[in-house]
Amino acid sequence: MTDGSVQFWDRMAERYAARPIKDTAAYEAMLADAAARLSPTDRVLEIGAGTGGAAIKLGGCVAEWRATDASAEMVRIARAKQAPPTVSFVVAEADQAFAGAPYDAICAFLILHLVADMDATLAAIHRHLKPGGLLISKTYCVGDMNAALRHLLIPVLRIVGFVPPLKMITAQQLHTRIAKAGFSIEASRTFGSNQHAHYIVARRL
Repeated sequence: MTDGSVQFWDRMAERYAARPIKDTAAYEAMLADAAARLSPTDRVLEIGAGTGGAAIKLGGCVAEWRATDASAEMVRIARAKQAPPTVSFVVAEADQAFAGAPYDAICAFLILHLVADMDATLAAIHRHLKPGGLLISKTYCVGDMNAALRHLLIPVLRIVGFVPPLKMITAQQLHTRIAKAGFSIEASRTFGSNQHAHYIVARRL
């Protein structure tokens, strides 16, 4: 993330933590798919863990879940929650979160469109996965949204401090970048009504 993004999430952490999930069924379905791809012996790294929702839901089904986020306020809130003993929460930027590597899986839920350099982050994920390891991700493809949102509403929301800096990436561009980083995409879909939040499972070649 950029410094501006970290400041944004520190400021928004309490509000983010209090916000209810908009589509619980879609969220649970995504987590169920991710859980089915993990094994009890796996060591998992999560980047952009936020306030720990996914880590708490999934961490109990693996040997270790290291949940990282650049926002100290997000991590503070996550640490205050009841989590499985396999879960730890760590303050770390997405491109500096790889202590303890290599990992069997790296999860990146709603973070790739926020990082300063997506290609560099994907390359780092690839380097720190075991051969055949999984990248399990969900990414907002803002570039596929309608022009009014991309060019009018989102810039205004950024100016007033309601939206962090975003990458205007399309789903096609996201697939291309993941493949270019050395992954084979095994699954790609959306859950629920939000057709711009793309869930992708990719295996390190």
